[in-house]
Amino acid sequence: MPQTVYTIYIAASAELVWQALTSAEFTRDYFSGFAIEIEPRVGGALKLLAPDGSPHITGEVLVWNPPEALSITWNVGWPGLVETLGGTLVSYTIEPAGETVKLTMTEAHERPLDDHILSGGRQGWPAILSSLKSLLETGRAPRIVLQPPLQMIAALRRAGIEVPGAPE
Repeated sequence: MPQTVYTIYIAASAELVWQALTSAEFTRDYFSGFAIEIEPRVGGALKLLAPDGSPHITGEVLVWNPPEALSITWNVGWPGLVETLGGTLVSYTIEPAGETVKLTMTEAHERPLDDHILSGGRQGWPAILSSLKSLLETGRAPRIVLQPPLQMIAALRRAGIEVPGAPE
């Protein structure tokens, strides 16, 4: 299963990091206005709602071990995406590390994917995790402006996947 792994150290308690990963109150601040809704149990449903309230990502909780481990399926709601590219698994581990916690986020795919397709997540996840760190350490999530992931959009279109709202 191809993986992308990010590790970041956050000066906060494991419980606060867990809360930030699993509550809409926090995710809206550091995830560009997106809000998570998650049933707190293995088998529970996950939704990541766009700022307009529409579901953008859906999934299922596979591991729920507060405040140490969370694994969720991560299905972007673009027509044909999961059928064409296969499923995605997003996992977080939270470990004590002195005065901080070590947050490791893994994005794994069930099929090999072109680097151009992976470029969107590789651009977005560092910004999301950096914003999370800033929010928990300073009380403010900076607005990080990213350019649209044009390589990813082009690669998805070549695969026959419609990317709603993407630039032409």
